Parts: sequence; C-alpha cells; structure tokens
Amino acid sequence: MSWLCRISKLANAITPVVLPSSLNVSQVRLTSFFTKHTAEQLWKGVTSVSNAGRKRGRGKGAGKKMIRDLNKGQIIGVGKVNMVWPGLTTSVLRGKELVQQQRLPEDPDREAKLIKLRNNMGMFRRLKLAPTERGWSGSRLPGRKVGPPDPVGEEVFEGFETVCLESKSVFNMTGNLGRKRQMSMFVVTGNGNGLAGFGIGKAIDGKAALKSAKNRAGQRLMYIERYNDHTVCHDFFTQFGFTKIYVKQKPEGHGLVCHRAIKSMCEVIGIKDIYCKVEGSTNIQSLTKAFFLGLLQQKLPEQLAEETGYHLVEFRSDTGNVPKVVASPVNAKSDAKNIPTYDEYVMGNRVVLKKKKYPPFYVKHDPIGYMKHLKKTLRYRNMEDVKIKLKTASKYLNIQPAASQVAESLSQTPT
Repeated sequence: MSWLCRISKLANAITPVVLPSSLNVSQVRLTSFFTKHTAEQLWKGVTSVSNAGRKRGRGKGAGKKMIRDLNKGQIIGVGKVNMVWPGLTTSVLRGKELVQQQRLPEDPDREAKLIKLRNNMGMFRRLKLAPTERGWSGSRLPGRKVGPPDPVGEEVFEGFETVCLESKSVFNMTGNLGRKRQMSMFVVTGNGNGLAGFGIGKAIDGKAALKSAKNRAGQRLMYIERYNDHTVCHDFFTQFGFTKIYVKQKPEGHGLVCHRAIKSMCEVIGIKDIYCKVEGSTNIQSLTKAFFLGLLQQKLPEQLAEETGYHLVEFRSDTGNVPKVVASPVNAKSDAKNIPTYDEYVMGNRVVLKKKKYPPFYVKHDPIGYMKHLKKTLRYRNMEDVKIKLKTASKYLNIQPAASQVAESLSQTPT
C-alpha cells in the first residue's frame, strides 16, 4: 500500500496548467535601417532628382551632389585603435617567429586624412583637356576636333578632320510627348587640301547627334579652289541672310586673321593666309554658308582674263613689285581706255569703307619736334618706293641706263 500513497502524494503536488489554443509570437528585428539598405540605395536617396526637378535643370553644375565612397582610404583591420592582427593586417610569421597580437601607438592624423579625402571626393570637377584638344572656350565642344567621318562601305575618309562649330539644345512641341528636347550639332569636315563640307545633325543624345552631323558633312563635300594652295583666288564679298563677309587675299606668312569659326573652316579646307571682316549677324550657320558660298563663286585667273579680255598682272611687295603675268586671254583686247579696276571687278563694284587714319599723338602735342623730324627725313621720303620703281623700269621697260645708276646711288646713300 506504500506505492499507492506515493502516487496520491505526487498527484497532489502537480498543479495542472491550462494552455491557450493559439500562441502570440512577436518578431524581433536584430538589424537597423542602416544595415538593411546598401550604400548605393542610401546615396541614391540623397543625390537623386525627381523628373520635375530634372526638367527644371536641378542636379547639374557646381551645385550637384556627388556620391562619396566612404570606404576609400580605409583598410580592413585598421581603425581608431591601432592593433596588429596576425593574418589580417600583417603576416602570421615573421621569419621563424610567430607574430603576436599587440597594440600600437595611435595615429593622431588618421581622422583628419580621411575627412580631407572625403571632402575632395565630393567636389565637382570640370573636365580638363590638353591645350591642343581644347576648343574655343575651355572644355566646351565648339571648336574641338572630333575625328574623320565614318567609312561608307569600303571608302575611308583618310586625312579628313572634323571640327564642331556649334552645339546647342533645341526643343520641339509634340502632341503626345509635350516639349521634346534634342541636341543639335553643326560641324565642318575637310582634308586640308581643298575638299570640305558641312552638315547638321539632331538626336536626343549628344554623341548620336555629333555622329549624324559628321557623317552628313562627309556626304556633302565640295572642292574649293585656292591660289598657290595657301590663300583665296582673289578678294570677294559674300552675303547670306544678314551676314556679310569681306574676304581679302593675303601673301604667305600672313596667317588667318578672321572669325574663329572661319578660322576652323580655313584649317580643314587648307587656306593658310586670309583676312576676313564680318559685318551684321555672326550666326554660326549663316557665317558658314556665306563663306562657302563666296568660296564656290571664286573665279580662277584664267576665267578673269577671258571675261575681261585683258592680261592679269600681279604686283607683290615681297618680290619688289616686279610685274608678273598670271593669266592671258586667248583674244586680247587692244582698247586701253576702258580697262576695269581689278578690285572693283572682283568685288562686284563694291567699295569697302575704310576708317580714316588719324595722325599720331606727337603731331598735336609736340609740333616743333615733329617738324624737326620731317626736315631731317625729307631727303629720304619715299626712297624705297623710288628705288623699286627705277629698278623695275630699267629692267622691263628698257629706259635710259641713268635710271639704274640713280637707283644704285640711292641704295648706297646712308640712312
């Protein structure tokens, strides 16, 4: 009976527990907001711009927020506490000895170096180009060389160079898309040997627009006549719209004294010496069309001689104004009374208005000294011109030999 008493005592010691039909489980997150999202997602929330803000030009230029790589400059195992971790920061063995974990002196400049590195990382930096690759204004596209046009089949544009003259954004209002933005590129291409062309291209992407304009310019090439392969055939006046250009022929070594767009066109065409004066509108496209229009309407010396019926004679100061017959007509005219003036004929009877040349300041402020100067240099006035004229006359017109003697005596006169 002893075991029955024990069972009854054990039953009285155990108290029954009533469990609920459903358990309430609460979830505990052992992570924070910063460990849940990646660094790329966090930076996107700081630097991104809405579509409405992007249309208004936000997020561009110097005020644009830049993504910073906060891991840059940090090394795994190296922190505020400078510790040696064998196998992580150093090798496990140094020679035959086992490297022990130890604490090194702290680096007081570590935090300052990291902050300086991060500040420099977030700064907006403009694109820097070599001086030979820059355009008209810094790193902007106008004035920069963009290479030859793309090959057409097996035809390769060897020796061609393309220069961008204009880069701008244009807008078009559509019925379903609203204001549609595009990039417009205007370029000129040439081989530097008289073959050149220009074209315009439009696309949503700037690179696509530049490629389209470059290829279109390569498909519309024109041959430009040049005088001695370095300048224009003659002076001329050209106009397109409200743009007027006066072009003058110049000798070798003069250089390109003209508008920067005309200078780029001359470089791809192969013109090395020219002077251009632009009046009116300086629109790049009108300027290009006016210049090419004037170049295409040039007349060769043979054509000028045939049209007028007179010999075309050249006088150049660098050769001593010695007359040189450039072209002669087949049927020359004998009438010497109605010979047209060369400048008026090639300029279309237009006379260029030149500014009055004002006397130097010392003529008014020091008249006594200036009169002394005139008296001293009176005998040498126009001496060089007289020498050249006498030498030319004695050589080509067979005048008396006294002229050559006078020229020699003038050349021996001390200056």
